[in-house]
Amino acid sequence: MADTASRKAYAGLGVRPSGTRHPLVATAMVLPLAALLVVVFGGWEAVVTQASSVGVMLGR
Repeated sequence: MADTASRKAYAGLGVRPSGTRHPLVATAMVLPLAALLVVVFGGWEAVVTQASSVGVMLGR
């Protein structure tokens, strides 16, 4: 119960408790590294192949 009260207090101030991050901020942090890994390891073909397989599996 006390944990819920502390989260409400943080939300009212617009401050997040330590250890949490907005999903858009996390995405912005990860995308450059993901792009670098795709370029360095040539993984684009694998991504396209997997996306195509998922699309076929979903019937698209």
